[in-house]
Amino acid sequence: MKAIVMTAVGDSGVLALQEIAEPQISHATDIKVRLYAAGVNPVDTKIRRNGLLYPNALLPAVLGFDGAGEVVAVGPNADQFKVGDKVWFCHGGLGREQGNYAEYTVLDQRWACRMPADLSYVEAAAAPLVLITAFGALFARGGLQAGQTVLVQAGAGGVGHVAVQLAKLAGARVITTVSSAEKAEFVKSLGADEAIIYSQTDVADAVSQLTSQQGADLVFDTIGGDTFKASIPLTAYYGRLVTLLEPKAVDLGEARVRNLLLGFELMLTPMLRDLPAARDRYVAILKQCAKFIDAGKLSIHVSHVLPLAQASTAHDLLEAGHTTGKVVLSI
Repeated sequence: MKAIVMTAVGDSGVLALQEIAEPQISHATDIKVRLYAAGVNPVDTKIRRNGLLYPNALLPAVLGFDGAGEVVAVGPNADQFKVGDKVWFCHGGLGREQGNYAEYTVLDQRWACRMPADLSYVEAAAAPLVLITAFGALFARGGLQAGQTVLVQAGAGGVGHVAVQLAKLAGARVITTVSSAEKAEFVKSLGADEAIIYSQTDVADAVSQLTSQQGADLVFDTIGGDTFKASIPLTAYYGRLVTLLEPKAVDLGEARVRNLLLGFELMLTPMLRDLPAARDRYVAILKQCAKFIDAGKLSIHVSHVLPLAQASTAHDLLEAGHTTGKVVLSI
């Protein structure tokens, strides 16, 4: 089968279209899926630049956590799906199991879900990692409640644009930061109450005015670095600040004075540390989000669709920054 193979650690040029062996069912509860689309996420580019995440994992490897496709075979004890079912999932891509930049994959039925009826394969492949990440950050880590105010940093991005929608579905007031007027209109179309264009407005002043000098009950930082540092004084006293990235050399004195709860959201942990119960919760999140999608309450925005052979271009787009929504490979 055709697959994009990471041949070495480096820039996007290390991704090569190759013919590799087609995966086969090896466990009784496995399903084999013909992939029609694979989501591309920033973590894919980090793995390509820095190396595979599993200890002792060897190159070459197939990247890609998010996939969507059609079940073409099932193991003898696989009773949750039948041939022809459309599924979406977040599985593989860390260097141990095969990722989804490929024509076929095999995974245990436990980690797959039926696709929302109203999504295309491209939209479905764009969604799992960002939905699981946003849901975990807002609710499991952030404890977001109806009536509270949340600030989503970079609300037009892959994680940000679904976080805006999930927060609104929970009854929260949503403030978000964006880089342009076009993106401000985009996030408002998703339900954001306020959009701060950070290139034109001082974010701290804007948040202070919008929250009557109180700050946001929850700040969700999807960017890290200086944005995490700047998010501390934007968070209300006794509030919560959740980030996707590891803070480096940050003075937490103000966070301590504010009595903030600091949280980290890394949705890869159940795969990295083999935590089946945690992965079960992730599957439950996808099932809940599928209900929202089928009810017309949640949408997935895909800004770029590229053929599988252009995976390196997809990585370049993400690394250039400022993409709206998601980038997907069509297979």
